[in-house]
Formats: sequence, C-alpha cells, structure tokens
Amino acid sequence: MSQAKIMNSGLQISASDTEKQLVTHNPGVTKTSRAVLIFTVLLSLLMLAPFLWTLGLSFKSNQELMMGTETVFRFPYTLKNYLNIMESSAVFGWLKNSLIVSGCMTLGVLALSSLTGYAFARLEFPFKRMLFVVILMGLAVPEQAVIIARHQLFSEFGLHNTYLGLILPGLSAPFGVFLMTQFFKAIPKEIDEAALLDNASRFKIFWKVLLPLTLPAQATLGILTFLTSWNDYFWPLISATQKEMFTLTVGIASSQSNFAQSEGLGFLSSQAIFSAIPIILVYIFFQKHIVTAVSGGAVKQ
Repeated sequence: MSQAKIMNSGLQISASDTEKQLVTHNPGVTKTSRAVLIFTVLLSLLMLAPFLWTLGLSFKSNQELMMGTETVFRFPYTLKNYLNIMESSAVFGWLKNSLIVSGCMTLGVLALSSLTGYAFARLEFPFKRMLFVVILMGLAVPEQAVIIARHQLFSEFGLHNTYLGLILPGLSAPFGVFLMTQFFKAIPKEIDEAALLDNASRFKIFWKVLLPLTLPAQATLGILTFLTSWNDYFWPLISATQKEMFTLTVGIASSQSNFAQSEGLGFLSSQAIFSAIPIILVYIFFQKHIVTAVSGGAVKQ
C-alpha cells in the first residue's frame, strides 16, 4: 500500500510539473503561432486580392460597371456574363486548343526530361558533362532572342496554325532536365545494383523501379509546365494567326476592344475566371505532390 501511495504521489507530482511547464511555455508558443497564422492569412488575402476583385467584377453587369467599379461591393449580382460565355462557341474552341497544347506539352516535357535526367544521373557516355552544361546554358537564353529564327524555321516547314507548331517549342525544357537529373542522383545507386542482380534491364530499372520514386518531382515539373504553357501568350500570338487555332489567352485578348474597360469589363472578367478554372483544379488535385517535392529536400532522415 505504501509503495502504491508513493507511486501515486509521484505521478501526481510529475503531472503537476507537466501542467506547470505547459502553463509557463504554451502562452508564448500560442501567441507566436497566432501571430504567424494571422500574418499568413493577411498575406494570403493580399495575394488573392486581384483574383477576388476579378471574381467580383465577373458577377456584375456591364451597365453597372459603366457607372464605376465600386459597384462591385453592392447588390445585385448576375450570372449573365457566364451565360454569355456558354453561348459563345469560340471560347470553348479556344479552351480545347489550350487543353490540347498544354496537355501534350506537359506529357512531352515529362517524358523527355525523365529520360534525359536518368541518362545524366545514371549512365556514362562521352562528353556527358559538356552536354549537361550546354543544356543548362539554355536557361540563360531568353525566348525573344530566338523568336525570329524559330518563326522562319516554322514557316519553312509549314508548322504555323498547327498544334505541332504550338507544342514543339515548349518541349525544350532545360530546367526539367536539371530537376530530374538532381532527383535521380538523390536516389541511392544500391537500388540499381540490386535490380541488376535480378537481371533487370536498364529500361526496366528506369520504368518500374526509379521512375515511381520521382513522382513528386514529376508532379512539380508537370504543374509548372502546364501552368507556363496555359498562360503563354507570346508564341501563340505569333504562330496562331487563324481564329480557330487561338489558345485561350490569345482568344481572350482578341476579344478586348478599346472600350473594354467601360463596356465589357464584366464579360472580360468572367472570361478570365473561366480560363483560370483548369489551373485551379490542377493545383487542388496535385497539391500534395507539390508540398512533398518542395519539403522533401529540406527534411532528411
């Protein structure tokens, strides 16, 4: 009985000590956490402000916006602008073009970058380092520097106003090669050696063993490529001169007029929101992979 009392008293003392520690330490931690949370929320609202402003404008009639954009803060709101989009067949054609171009470009960049990254990380061949440096030099060359030569080349082969002409330039992705090379290098080579002992071919090791391990990097690269391609305006403006080949960015820009700010601001805002929906869906479905890829390099066991 005496031993039980001693144990109970010891547990009570340790519990009271723990409570004291929580009381003395938690207030500071809680205050800091709340401050960080409030700052993060405010920063998020600041970054979301342009999107929320555009979203509000998209639900206002053009007649009200002609009186001033401050009308966005008061009723009534309307879905007329979105109904006008549904009635316009051109917008869905532009959406289809953007989906085809962005989807094919993303798949192409993932395939080429993964194969090239595996070769640079795992294989030995002549001029390996020199070729890797040459590829990385592509990061320093702006698109505007080669636009004339590219335009002449694509005109010579008749690739303008085609999906191929819109997709091919984006397949050159030095950053993708660099990202996948570094990710493959981070995977222990013992995995390759174990697979080789089981008589696995190099392609089988790449396809079934290593490639699944690079899923976070592929998700990040795929989202960045899709986002870049979806928002690209410069090259589609040059290559797609026929209205039926416009991407969504070029199509929306072509629908603007000199009086868009006063007469068609609500409709243009609804088009901008409509064009952002696929990007939002991509982020929602792949956000876990993005977080894993970003935090994976910082957290090491």
